[in-house]
Amino acid sequence: MDRRIFIVLCELLRNTGRLKTNGLVSIEEQVCMFLHILAHHVKNRTIRSRFYRSGETISRYFNSVLQLHNHLLVSPYPVPENCSDERWKWFKNCLGALDGTYIKVHVSKVDKPRFRSRKGEIATNVLGDCSRDMMFTFVFLGWEGSASDSRVLQDALSRPTGMRVPNGCYYLVDGGYTNGEGFLAPYRGTRYHLSKWRDGYTPINHEEYFNMKHSSARNVIERCFRLLKLCWVILRSPSFYPLKTHCKIIVACCLLYNLIRRETSVDPMEHELNEIIKDEVDHDVIGQVSSSLEWTTWRDNLASQMFNEWRGNRST
Repeated sequence: MDRRIFIVLCELLRNTGRLKTNGLVSIEEQVCMFLHILAHHVKNRTIRSRFYRSGETISRYFNSVLQLHNHLLVSPYPVPENCSDERWKWFKNCLGALDGTYIKVHVSKVDKPRFRSRKGEIATNVLGDCSRDMMFTFVFLGWEGSASDSRVLQDALSRPTGMRVPNGCYYLVDGGYTNGEGFLAPYRGTRYHLSKWRDGYTPINHEEYFNMKHSSARNVIERCFRLLKLCWVILRSPSFYPLKTHCKIIVACCLLYNLIRRETSVDPMEHELNEIIKDEVDHDVIGQVSSSLEWTTWRDNLASQMFNEWRGNRST
């Protein structure tokens, strides 16, 4: 975050977020302390020595800035009919990609078994949606690390203020989710991840070709989560805050991530990420995920159409 974006953030919090100052601690200093904690994951006493403020003052202003306004969330928009982007042109009306990620948290000893993920970490399972230009459009938090991605998604859809997928639109999801209306998953048991398409391997049937294109487009959500954790060190290890506060921190980090991407033509963290990789009305929305013959047939037809056009272009 450069100086210009910092000023934009302060003005946004002053005007939209209604952040106040008592005349002793400016809004700029409040935001600076807040960002320092997120970016470096330091304790209160470290901020005390750096900013010469009391622990109570730091804690109070940290929680004030934490109430970031959802103005920074982006509304999803479907892929248009005239889309020419090679990654997305086949996925008309797609709103973006969706996935879950684990973020380590601090919980009581009695809660640790519930929050232990399949990776053995004490974490919360965070559901995130992003647009095709890698901006977060929805974040759902609080579930234990032991919860499956599908269960978290079902809960997000069932909440009155939860996730909304208009009929006719959908998200790209990985094989851990049900291939059902509103959520387009790859073919299971078929080559999928981008790393498996290196070394000149070419698809041999419509299922493999579909999975290759699906993986290329859906990769945006994986990059979003990687960039998010790369930007904010506090998301890489258990924080010193209770779970409820840490969930607010995760949302704040997502909103700040959106701001940085919105205000910069090229995210400076993208190059570093590439190096790492090398190593509203509710009556017309989808309320649950369930497989159906109609949705499976639609995927089969789309996959066949994609593969036939690709094969035809190769032969000409």
